[in-house]
Amino acid sequence: MSFSFRIGTADLLPFGAGLSRPECVVTTRSGDLFVSDSKHAVKRLNSSGDGVALVESVPDDFMCNGFSLTPDRHCLIANLGNSGGVWRLHPERGLEPEIMEVEGVAVPPANYVNAVQENGETVLWVSVSTSRVPRELSFGRTQADGFIFRADSSGVRVVADGLGFTNENKLHPGGDWLYVNETIARRMSRFQVLQGGALGPRETVIEFEDGIWPDGFEFDADGGIWVASVVSNRLIRLDPYGSLSTVIDDANPEAVANAEASYDNDTFSRDNIDAGRLGRLGNLASINFGGPDLKTVFLGSLFNDHLLTFRSPVAGAKPHHFEY
Repeated sequence: MSFSFRIGTADLLPFGAGLSRPECVVTTRSGDLFVSDSKHAVKRLNSSGDGVALVESVPDDFMCNGFSLTPDRHCLIANLGNSGGVWRLHPERGLEPEIMEVEGVAVPPANYVNAVQENGETVLWVSVSTSRVPRELSFGRTQADGFIFRADSSGVRVVADGLGFTNENKLHPGGDWLYVNETIARRMSRFQVLQGGALGPRETVIEFEDGIWPDGFEFDADGGIWVASVVSNRLIRLDPYGSLSTVIDDANPEAVANAEASYDNDTFSRDNIDAGRLGRLGNLASINFGGPDLKTVFLGSLFNDHLLTFRSPVAGAKPHHFEY
């Protein structure tokens, strides 16, 4: 059965205010939301949308991108600033460097930290889009120097490389596969998680076309995967049988056409990506399920000063941080 749900931009409700680059959202059963913020690293929003900054300011060359919560509500943050690395936001001590090297090399600007509990310890799967600084040097469609590293009690090591601008990574609800979006390669890939935390060979889940540059994603309770696309401001759903449905389309046709042309002739640039700010979705970057029934969808972006929300007919899969 095809997934027929679709919602217009006029039916999306704003949530929160005064946010700066709310790219990543983490939901909890209590109703608290944690949202990335370029000025304050992370803000905590209550169920009414009222927010409080977790730190008053951030160091120079620091930008919170994708982050995760730990059970004690520390935030483990991918620093997108040129100084890179993974940082910890401690409730009392503020921001502290957590991982600044992998296999003897400085961690470049990082994209996403996926922190999960495994056998009583916090394990990190960290996406790094590219080793190039500035990151725009890796916007060519033939470039593929992104990687994923894992940090656990046995050390920090690269577990996958050769990726086309690595973005969000998340474990499948079954725990046996690590999924990842490759934004510039325009595909979703997955890796089987092997004993000891190694990964099997990369498998292509889907290759995207028609204006889709995948950024964030989330699983739902029916086996679907919801994908947020920058540039085109589209939210799409991949069903368990490989069919795509469009849930929201806030694309600017001219901006998407220009981005497609630039991508085809290998001149794709920051201007092409940033053109997504023209829509109400503000350059859609992430999709997350929250609320007690996990049917409230929260949308993060690169340019809005608030989140957008709507009710979904299907619940999200319960995220590992939901009870924190």
